[in-house]
Amino acid sequence: MIMNYKSLIIFIFIALGMASCTDDFVEINKDPNAITQEEASARYFITDPQYRLYAPDRYPYWRAHLIHTDRYAGYFTFGHNGCWWSDELGYSYSSGYTDATWGWMAGYFGSIDNFLGLTEPGGEFENDLMHAVGMIIKSLYYQMYTDLFGEIPFSEAGNPDIVTPKYDTQLEIYTGIIDNLDAAMMTIGDNTRTGDGIDDLGNNDLYFNGDLQLWKKLANTLKLRIALRAYGAEGADFASGAINEALAAPLLGDGEDCIMDKDDVISQWSSAAYGDIWWNFGGLGSKWHVGQNVIDNLRNNNDPRLEVYAEPADGGTVELVRPAADPGRSLFLKHVGFVTQTLTDAGVAFTEENVGDSIITITMPEGIYYVGQPTRMGGDIYSYIRPEFFSRPAPEIPARKNSGTNMWDEIILTAAESFFLQAEAALLGFGTGDAQSLYQTGIQNAMRLWGVDMATSSTRICTF
Repeated sequence: MIMNYKSLIIFIFIALGMASCTDDFVEINKDPNAITQEEASARYFITDPQYRLYAPDRYPYWRAHLIHTDRYAGYFTFGHNGCWWSDELGYSYSSGYTDATWGWMAGYFGSIDNFLGLTEPGGEFENDLMHAVGMIIKSLYYQMYTDLFGEIPFSEAGNPDIVTPKYDTQLEIYTGIIDNLDAAMMTIGDNTRTGDGIDDLGNNDLYFNGDLQLWKKLANTLKLRIALRAYGAEGADFASGAINEALAAPLLGDGEDCIMDKDDVISQWSSAAYGDIWWNFGGLGSKWHVGQNVIDNLRNNNDPRLEVYAEPADGGTVELVRPAADPGRSLFLKHVGFVTQTLTDAGVAFTEENVGDSIITITMPEGIYYVGQPTRMGGDIYSYIRPEFFSRPAPEIPARKNSGTNMWDEIILTAAESFFLQAEAALLGFGTGDAQSLYQTGIQNAMRLWGVDMATSSTRICTF
């Protein structure tokens, strides 16, 4: 009996000790960085739809941003000797590249729809001001989406009861976006923050650090952009009224750029940059040049942004060899003449030497001249478009992540564009602003954005 009693006492002490250890274990294994229930907020869900819209992972960044947008516009060019991609991508349809762009745009919807669902009336983190910010982001998304693909799902998108939402016309989408922007601006009113403490977007907001009045100006500037694009189109009766309304309310002003800092540490499979293609693909094949129209306009107007956009061509001595067979053999002099005329038009002091009838040697000074590569170069002239002749982007544009080189921000909507839109509206007879003054203010803001000394830009402003 005494032994049983002693055993019972020992068992009780062991049980109590185990309970104590279990409590300690739970306490020890709490993540000190975890968000508690009291700290939970929609602010932690705003970052994802912001960066995914302008800096998605490498696959769409390469195919949608670089190949589709930049190449098609002629800002950047492929097709030089050694490049993996033909510049024919500017006009030759490729379903792979288009499908990648569509997949990114269509797939993005869930990101912003999730944030809107969390902040809408009855949502887990109901907050009408955060919801208004989400509607502005959604408007940025749909303006980009419809301008790329025209008719897309809009009015029925996100409705869980509709499996195959209809494709709305661009007119319906534009008017719907403007309605959403008007509602968001009305909700924001005079508010400056989305709330206090965890209800304040704060630095989780990658665009404006939670400043609602800047969000309101962004919404109104986007409204002006859309209305001006629609103006004059068939059925766009809303455009004139929307332009006048936008001009009558605050727009993005001097220095009020909507830009997003690049993350130079994040994985390229979460959020990419030009450098993830330029460096990680490797070799000469993944490189590209700045387009001729961009370089010519900057150089010929003595624009101080030239050296911020591009580097001088490498130059040196290059041998161009006549092909052994036609049609290239017969077209040899014509193709070489195209290259030398491009160098001449760029003001390059080069020498040309014939070595027999099969080789022409071109020598140009190294690292002096800015020369843009002509766009839409096909395979027939590939061997003559030598990388030594043309300007690459400035180092900051395709900077490698975590290399110490500054990376350029992602541009959402700038003060420069705001003033250019107002200048355009003035030329069309809207508002009371002076088109020339607004245009020059836009240029000054563009100079400032690219780091050009404002005193320098002011002395040159009259030449642009």
